[in-house]
Amino acid sequence: MREVEVVCPRDCYDTCSLIFTLDNSGKLKNVRGDSQHPITQGFTCPRGVGDLKRVYENRILYPYVRIGPKPGRNFKRVEWKNALDLVAEKLKHVLNNYGPEAVLHLEYAGNMGLLTWYFPQRFWNAIGASKTDYSICSKSGHEALSLHYGSSYGIQPEKLSEMKLIVYWGFNAVVSAPHLWALSVKAKKRGGRIAVVDSRRSETARRANIWLCPKPGSDVALAFGIARYLIEHGYVDQDFIKEWTYGYEEYRRKVLEWTPERVEKVTGVSWSEVEELGDVYGRLKPSATMMGFGFQKSVYGAESVRAVSLIPALLGLHRGFYYSNSKGYMVDISYLTGEELYGKKVRIVSQVALAEYLEQGEFKFVYIYNMNPAVTLPDQKALRKGLSRRDVFVVVHDTHWIETTDYADVVLPAATYLEKKDIVIPYSHRYVKISKKAIEPLGESKSEIWVVKELASRLGIDGILIEDPWKALEKAFKDSFEDGSFGDLANGKMLKLKYKPLNCYQTFTGKIEFYSLKAEKLGLNPLPEQHPLPENAFILLNSSIFKYTHTQFREVYGPIPPFVLINLCDAERLGVKNGDKVVVYNEQGEVLLEARISEDVPRGVLWSPRQLEGLNGETQNVLVPPVRQKIGGGAVFNSTLVNIRKFDA
Repeated sequence: MREVEVVCPRDCYDTCSLIFTLDNSGKLKNVRGDSQHPITQGFTCPRGVGDLKRVYENRILYPYVRIGPKPGRNFKRVEWKNALDLVAEKLKHVLNNYGPEAVLHLEYAGNMGLLTWYFPQRFWNAIGASKTDYSICSKSGHEALSLHYGSSYGIQPEKLSEMKLIVYWGFNAVVSAPHLWALSVKAKKRGGRIAVVDSRRSETARRANIWLCPKPGSDVALAFGIARYLIEHGYVDQDFIKEWTYGYEEYRRKVLEWTPERVEKVTGVSWSEVEELGDVYGRLKPSATMMGFGFQKSVYGAESVRAVSLIPALLGLHRGFYYSNSKGYMVDISYLTGEELYGKKVRIVSQVALAEYLEQGEFKFVYIYNMNPAVTLPDQKALRKGLSRRDVFVVVHDTHWIETTDYADVVLPAATYLEKKDIVIPYSHRYVKISKKAIEPLGESKSEIWVVKELASRLGIDGILIEDPWKALEKAFKDSFEDGSFGDLANGKMLKLKYKPLNCYQTFTGKIEFYSLKAEKLGLNPLPEQHPLPENAFILLNSSIFKYTHTQFREVYGPIPPFVLINLCDAERLGVKNGDKVVVYNEQGEVLLEARISEDVPRGVLWSPRQLEGLNGETQNVLVPPVRQKIGGGAVFNSTLVNIRKFDA
């Protein structure tokens, strides 16, 4: 028996330090959270436990070449050499006949290891391939915060246990960030209060002291209502406003236009509830406003982030919010990806609207890794149609058989994070350590770096990847740590990343800008803006559930449950009973689901687990249009307008 320390690299706030136990045959037997890690705190979630089984289930173990039509899994197993020769031949053909802009590398955060996600991009940047703008998740929120604060970093989660008030705004931390939630519970046990703002009574809302349920998309109005309360009751820190902010008077005038009656009408929240949250905001300091990625995934989600983020500034708090802290670290990611090495200007396309580009045949060679786009991206009918085109060659390098492999011409087996050594940078906390290799790669699985090196060799450009990846990491981490060197990290020490000061603002004025000069320069409203809400349709919300990270872990826990929550009044009006099959539909498509009647959602709102597959085989995202937000170009998953009807068998 032996133990190996690893770091979970999934797209998750917590980035846990885990300790796996292996038996004498080298097989994984047990896992526990690292008790010495300040955030992991000795426990893990169902996903961490699930890796004990997932690493051995549904794996792609060998290279395969398609011998049947798309979609489907009619493949022939081949040797690595044959698979790579074919991939290189197709890539050369496209480069020579269509140019590098017709080549697309498509990836996201399935594994956030620096050597898994970033370093392999050197190959694609060297040949000038097209890439996406990574707008599918958090980009609009980052852009929104930059308008007023210059950058999006904020409170470090280790401070949560010290807070008198923690407000989770559109953030279901119990499910999405259980270790951050555990720190919040410590604060609550010490007398702190927890408030939740969410259009669904989430698991976090059930455990909170206060829950406000605004209409989806009305967050700006609610934030203005709270700001009005703080202004009228003398809770605004005037000294802080004078020294650290710009444009407060313009903001104040805007806020005072929002009367209690107007706030109630737009949000559906009673003024007494607004007063309750405003009162604890004003009285309980310090506070932390925790903004989730989910609530900015709407048509005007960036506006919501802008408005909510300014509440802490009224109270005299430097960056008294959390959204993502990735912009607060000083790690040279662009060196790892080779962006600054090759100096090539590459084509960047919208990840949200990628289906349109694929359907139109703008790419002739698509290389996919670290992502399952045939489920996770909007406009699924168009996307799958695009991947099925006869004039596009699709390569998928993945650890597991997924929906996207059904559209591949070549499938290559990838090593999981437990089968290689890597480093992960968290996007909430700043604790970093080496993730060690726990087991040998199964079958013929290979790392992302190995594959692109082989392709580079076949293209005659071996030199672009000649630098040792760990030497590249050392350069990227130059002067990045607060309490040690890269050598210390390599020797097994856990280090803390240096962090930009909370009272440093990268705006035009060097202050928090209530009235954003950057927004004004870009032709945007300098102040957050509440836009009209849709009428005469249901809004379909979605978010993650306990056992899954996006589409991962279905091998362990089965399919993501295909159900939809509907309010009792809406169900009665439509003649829907609990357990009935219903069709959720719009002009994009339709998904067959099981109805669950619940008071957890208000009238006019539906909710389903994220990225499910319906009972009719259609993915949830067939309903989501490729609409981009004005700020940041982000996705609008939680503004999906649908209708619902009882299914007639």
